[in-house]
This record gives sequence, structure tokens and C-alpha cells, in this order.
Amino acid sequence: MKKVLALMGSPRKGKNTDNLIDYLLNGIEENDYEINKIYLMDKKINPCTGCDYCGKTEACANKDDMETIYKDFDNSDIIILAAPIYFNSVNGLTKNMIDRCQKYWSLKYSIGKKYKQTEDRVGVFLATGGAPFSNNQFDGAIPVMDYFFRSINAKYKGNYFISNTDKEPIEKRLDVKDELYKIGKNIWSIRDFYLHR
Repeated sequence: MKKVLALMGSPRKGKNTDNLIDYLLNGIEENDYEINKIYLMDKKINPCTGCDYCGKTEACANKDDMETIYKDFDNSDIIILAAPIYFNSVNGLTKNMIDRCQKYWSLKYSIGKKYKQTEDRVGVFLATGGAPFSNNQFDGAIPVMDYFFRSINAKYKGNYFISNTDKEPIEKRLDVKDELYKIGKNIWSIRDFYLHR
């Protein structure tokens, strides 16, 4: 059975980003995959201090809830990260968690050990933005997510972006709900995708 790790990076439960990830998970549930949804706001995640402890020991010096999330990364086949866009990138809560994935970069490049193979894992990024539809609202987040998925050795399979959420909340957009359900239902076999609504 494939395992799904769904990370909800918004500080607002039950709102746009949370609904977005749930629409995708509703489709994934059709496959009878094991789903683990985590609200980052409920976790104690200290910031990375750049101490290089992970570059020498394979572990992080911080002892907090990232220890559990590291285990979840290690044991997941599909990693979904959903975050709102703040100032043209992922919000601070999400970025804090991403920064703590320095442990994986250090494992591969400082210590020189192999980690999970990319062909066995996929990553999907979902994001919401309050501004009206534009082609560049999400541009700052894409390279961050690219390096994040590379660090945890997940193939960056797709993006699903929703603009104008300040005026059109997700729950009113049934086309988004239906589309994400279909993507979720076919998550393992679907080709790489980039969708912006």
C-alpha cells in the first residue's frame, strides 16, 4: 500500500489551502492509499540555525516535531505540500519546515550517503494566492519547491495553483474541486502537470 504524506502549511484550518489539499486527498482516498495529513501550525518546528550539526552526524541538533516529520518523509511514497503564497513565495511556516530539510542535503552532499531514489517517490505542490490571476504570482515559490523535492528525493510531479482566493474562495469553485479529485484519483499514473486557475 502506498503511503501519502500531506503537509498543510497554512496557519488557517478549514480555509482555502486546507480545502485545496482535501480535494486532492478525496481523490487519492479512492486508491485506498494510507494518508497522513499534518497541520504544520500544530507542530513545534524550530528554525534552522545553520549549525552544520547535520553535516557531521546525519541528524538535526534541534529536537522537536521535525523528528516525526523526518520519519514521515522517510516512509512516504507521495509527498504533497500545500501552502499559501505570501510575498511571492511560500509562507514562513512552510518555509521553516523546508529549511529544516537541510538534514537531507547534508546527508547526500556533506556526508555522501544515498537516500531514497526519486523514481520511487513523487512530490506535488499546491498553492493559493489572494491576488487576481497572473502568470507570476507563484514564480518565487517554484524554485523553493524544486529544491525541497530534490532534497527529499521526490520527483516533482506537479503544481496546482489557485489565484484570486481573496474574492473567490476555493469552496465556491466546483471546477477546482472536480479537477483535483480526478488528479488525486490518478495521482500515481498521471503525467507531470502544471495547472493555474
